[in-house]
Amino acid sequence: MDNKANGDEENERLTLVVENTRFVVDSMALKCKPNTMLGRMFGSPRDYKLVKPNEHGEYVVADGISPNCFRAVLEYFTRGVINCPPNVPVAELREACDYLLVPFNAETVHCADLRGLLHELSNEGAREQFNEFLNKLILPRMVEAAENVILLSYWTTRWSNGMTIVYSTQLHRFFKYIENRDVAKQQLKDRGLKKIRLGIEGYPTCKEKIRRRPGGKAEVIYSYVQRPFIHMSWEKEEGKSRHVDFACPIVKSKSNPSLTSAYSEDVPASPPLMPQRYKRPMNARNNSRNRVNFLQQTNKLRRRC
Repeated sequence: MDNKANGDEENERLTLVVENTRFVVDSMALKCKPNTMLGRMFGSPRDYKLVKPNEHGEYVVADGISPNCFRAVLEYFTRGVINCPPNVPVAELREACDYLLVPFNAETVHCADLRGLLHELSNEGAREQFNEFLNKLILPRMVEAAENVILLSYWTTRWSNGMTIVYSTQLHRFFKYIENRDVAKQQLKDRGLKKIRLGIEGYPTCKEKIRRRPGGKAEVIYSYVQRPFIHMSWEKEEGKSRHVDFACPIVKSKSNPSLTSAYSEDVPASPPLMPQRYKRPMNARNNSRNRVNFLQQTNKLRRRC
């Protein structure tokens, strides 16, 4: 009798409420997946810091997840496979799996929308790959830039105008695709960075020619190739404690003018040209003569009207 009572207690029926929709599940199905959010909530011993029953003995969980999406995720605990419903977008299902700590891969998710599924799987792979690039390639250069700010009183520094360059063929190929750049921006944002700009712009490789502008001023024309540029900041409090911007300055070119907004400093705009109807006279005699001519022309116009 005691063993049967203990078994019933371990395999109790739980009522989960998601947006006023109730789901009845066995607790053992959740305990079998201890690495998931629901497995941690209703594991042994039960963590009442994560979830508490209401006055009806029900558990309100998965805030922000639709009932249809939650019903699909529950199939992972009962069958081990999630069948994405036609009325649930694949992106919404992936976000729900991330929130509930349910693995999202080709083995656990079956979906009729193969394009949406492969797109999310590609983003997941790009996310993991960029994290590796960030930790191995970009972060060390950011640390070097941050250490330059920690100076002793007797140190003297001369800041260089050169760009911070990361040499990596794999990272260059990764940034060629706009989907990967979008994933990288989101990853940098999730890691606490801000003022993030990332795009493909013209990078000067060599001097092509020099031409003389009117007035004798020399203008150098460079040969440009398309290269990824990245700009971000780890400033703690904007406007209060400015630290350092890790930036590869954008080189202005005709390939994509919109990316010139990635400059860390605002470029002052030139004043608008106002049309001048009358020239300013050089002396008082010309001034009075022009005034008389102007009055005569005005009187002629009035007579015609």
